[in-house]
Order: sequence, then structure tokens, then C-alpha cells
Amino acid sequence: MSVLNPCMTCGACCAYFRVSFYWAEGDDASGRVPASLTEPVTPFLRCMAGTNQKQPHCKALIGTPGENVSCAIYENRPSTCREFSVSGEGGEVNEACNRARARYGLPPLYKDMLFHTPADAATVELSRVQLPAN
Repeated sequence: MSVLNPCMTCGACCAYFRVSFYWAEGDDASGRVPASLTEPVTPFLRCMAGTNQKQPHCKALIGTPGENVSCAIYENRPSTCREFSVSGEGGEVNEACNRARARYGLPPLYKDMLFHTPADAATVELSRVQLPAN
């Protein structure tokens, strides 16, 4: 049974934040992130190309945020991306994730809204999920 990942239909974080990381994560140093998809920020930081602008959009993001997306360099993505958790993962709300989702008109995610398998998703009616009071 495959696991559903809400990131596969979101991608908002990739088109909302500047994705900065330590320069040595580039494959032109000792890392794995394709340097051709990065740009310098400071002598010690670089960012994913396309994310250091007023309306960020990572050049490695394939697809349209809020629809069907994937990362062209998923296996070689920077630590910033590896460490960014989807809201609700592990029972923790990630306000940054929900803020990015809101930018694209997507509802916030909470732990009770995450599905683990296709069978779970098919048996839950999204309109009936109650959001916690803030």
C-alpha cells in the first residue's frame, strides 16, 4: 500500500520561501545539490535559483503549486528542504507550511487531516474534518 504525501499536490513552500543553505551543499563543493540550480546569497550561503526574488519559485519545482508537483532534484535537495516538514507531520503544526499553503488558496493542514494510505483518503470526507480552534 502506498503512502499519500500532501506535498505531491501542494509545492507551496517551493514557491513561497527563499531556500537558502550552506554553500558547500552544492555539487561543485562537497555536496549533492546541483550548483547549476543555485545562486550565491553571501560568501557562505547560496539559495535555490528562482527563490531569491519577490515572488519566489524554485527552478527545481515541476508542476503548478496546489495541483500536481514534484521536485526535479528530490534525492539531491538541500538540507533546508529535507528539514522542512509538512504541517501535521508527527502531530506538529508547521505554521510556515500553512502560511505558504494559504498563499496558494490551500487550506491549512493539521494532524487529523493527513492520510497515510489511499484507503484512508477514500474513507474520509474532507468536508467533515473539523479544524482545531486557534
